[in-house]
Amino acid sequence: MSDDKSAVPVWEQRFRAARVSLPDWAEDAPDRSLYVSNATGTYEVYAWDRATGVHRRVTDRPNGTTDAELSPDGEWIWWFDDSDGDEFGVWRRQPFAGGPDEPAVPGLAASWSAGLALGRDGTVVVGRSTDEDGTTLHLRRPGAAEPEEIYRHEEYGGIGDLSHDSTLLAVDHTEHGDAMHSALRVLRLADGATVAELDEVTGHDEPRGVACLGFAPAEGDSRMLVAHQRRGRWEPMLWDVLTGAETELVLRDEDGRELPGDVTAQWRPGARSLLVEHEFEARSELFSYDLEQGLLTRLATPRGTVGGATARPDGSVEFLWSSAAEPSAVRSTSGAVVLRAPGEVPPGSVPVEDVWVDGPGGRVHALVQRPAGEGPHPTVFEIHGGPTHHDSDSFAAGPAAWLDHGFAVVRVNYRGSTGYGQAWTDALRERVGLIELEDIGAVRAWAVASGLADPARLVLSGGSWGGYLTLLGLGVQPEDWSLGLAAVPVADYLTAYGDEMEALKSLDRTLFGGTPEEVPERWAASSPLTYVERVRVPVYISAGLNDPRCPIRQIENYVERLEQLGRPHEVYRYDAGHGSLVVDERIRQLRLEIDFALRHLDMGENR
Repeated sequence: MSDDKSAVPVWEQRFRAARVSLPDWAEDAPDRSLYVSNATGTYEVYAWDRATGVHRRVTDRPNGTTDAELSPDGEWIWWFDDSDGDEFGVWRRQPFAGGPDEPAVPGLAASWSAGLALGRDGTVVVGRSTDEDGTTLHLRRPGAAEPEEIYRHEEYGGIGDLSHDSTLLAVDHTEHGDAMHSALRVLRLADGATVAELDEVTGHDEPRGVACLGFAPAEGDSRMLVAHQRRGRWEPMLWDVLTGAETELVLRDEDGRELPGDVTAQWRPGARSLLVEHEFEARSELFSYDLEQGLLTRLATPRGTVGGATARPDGSVEFLWSSAAEPSAVRSTSGAVVLRAPGEVPPGSVPVEDVWVDGPGGRVHALVQRPAGEGPHPTVFEIHGGPTHHDSDSFAAGPAAWLDHGFAVVRVNYRGSTGYGQAWTDALRERVGLIELEDIGAVRAWAVASGLADPARLVLSGGSWGGYLTLLGLGVQPEDWSLGLAAVPVADYLTAYGDEMEALKSLDRTLFGGTPEEVPERWAASSPLTYVERVRVPVYISAGLNDPRCPIRQIENYVERLEQLGRPHEVYRYDAGHGSLVVDERIRQLRLEIDFALRHLDMGENR
């Protein structure tokens, strides 16, 4: 590639610009931090000694690394080692100052990860998930050579947190069979006995989830911060696991109003206050909450999205922030720039507009970005994955690239999305995929009627669950779309269920209300393969050969059927998992998508 920056398209500059994640830090050594960066062209883990200012790359693998954790004393870096992006692997560790990697817990075979907990006294708990064993949790006591199994269940679960004194372990589990609403169990590690249970699913007409947000970071404090859905949305409360006492936290802003939307929290050092993150209508903000005074104080953050925050021992709060127009930055409430990625800041993009459209299940929120010039525009409906996720007012290089090429971009927070209350998130059960498409269809109709979108140049696009909805939409709504771009999609749901990782099988059983054998008509009604004969427009599919979430075999089944039917399509297969951590590969994939769209929509050469 030329050294002349002007020769590199602006959209590509956004991808190539170095980024950093929010740094995590060791509980008892706060000057020792970890973060993830793409500075070398591949997302890898970096160590940062704040006292000396030294940064060091920890991992160096062809397909990248993102999962890592510091031991509380800051002496060891643990990182998850999978094979070519398949998410199936083991934990390794290396000294913070550098040195050879070693198996972190010898004796444990490769698996999908179900969490990791590192105690201040050397206690280690490793969560594993496999098709054969379901979920198993393994304890290695201080000084012990071999781990011992302390938990096993066929349904998916994972590690919540280890108490400050390493005597108690919180387990988030779905033993009741509802993978969308977890329950909590607290185990005493001395003998494996159950100390406490918190289950909002069993015995309730409307299931409500609870989740561990962390034990209090203080000696002798048996309180746990818990997320609950008792009022139809996520909110925090305190739960003393030894006494059973519960303290719900009704958080009100400076005007005395309860915070709408979802609210989560984390302990601040010392366990006397909380750092609160409020998420509502695709944006987020931060507060500090004094537990003794019951006082909620707003922390100054720009309008946009907080992509993570952490409270430091000095009282400051560090947070990763961005908006659709402005790239991400690690900021501090002290006013300082916490961590700056090397090189130039990536070019900005276009702000989002909020649109609300009446849909069959209630008002649907969409985020719209318009290119220069008058409409109607060729328009990309960029559909988010998850499905329990949402699009937000945050910086994304993909949508910005489409804008640069003259497309409007519409992102829909369909039923199933988070951030709009539990009823909205839970609504997609049984009629999986079809409900989301109703909401997308309503926004599509608005986009055409309002003059934003050219009905002859409408692209349905997405990755993962968004890729699934793309293929399903091309068959269910064949007259509505001009083109489809599906990345790592579910294409043949029945085959996907047989091949996917165990955690997703559990979620799928919950969504459909049973297995393919128990409710075959629901699975068939929601599978893109069922409607492939109705597809009339060109289809582009990209797929990871090692993907454990949307496995390759079921995609090949769909592609084979397209070929038999003579439908125009192109397929790109790459040697990685559910997406890529390599910047060049991400650019290659988007370039292929843009080129496909420009050719088939008769819009000239790629820019």
